[in-house]
Amino acid sequence: MRRRTVTAGSLEEILQVTAPAQAPEQAAAPPAAAAAAPREDHGLRTEFEFELPRGYVDEAGTVHRHGSMRLATARDELRPQIDLRVKENPAYLSVVLLSQVITRLGTITDVHAGIVERMYATDVAFLQDFYRRVNSEGHTRAAVTCPHCEGGFEVDLSGGRLGES
Repeated sequence: MRRRTVTAGSLEEILQVTAPAQAPEQAAAPPAAAAAAPREDHGLRTEFEFELPRGYVDEAGTVHRHGSMRLATARDELRPQIDLRVKENPAYLSVVLLSQVITRLGTITDVHAGIVERMYATDVAFLQDFYRRVNSEGHTRAAVTCPHCEGGFEVDLSGGRLGES
């Protein structure tokens, strides 16, 4: 079986080309009507708060430690695959992916790959683990064992540092 390589300028172009055709009644419906429909809350948590171990230091010297990350979509997982930086260096995938799902970092609301690139390695490792927990397990808790008494308990990774409340 031969593999066929297709290239396009962006993921949006690929999605437009491969989108199923709409029925005439769907195409005629105004998009505002769909947006005006009330959204039902099914109890699904889609955004998770976190606190970085070290914190991102911006150009002004301000340290940003608190942030939020949303659940990843299929598009978030696919978009890095067509990014030229990822094609040149597959290790860059996590930088692009994290920049798409982090919605806020301190007072910064426009989190992009350049910001993730300038984070400390410990913070990036924390965010990678946080991303995995949120998107595969649906929560931010981790099971741990006390090294002294061997007792097991859970800690919430999204909160403050260990031992702090």
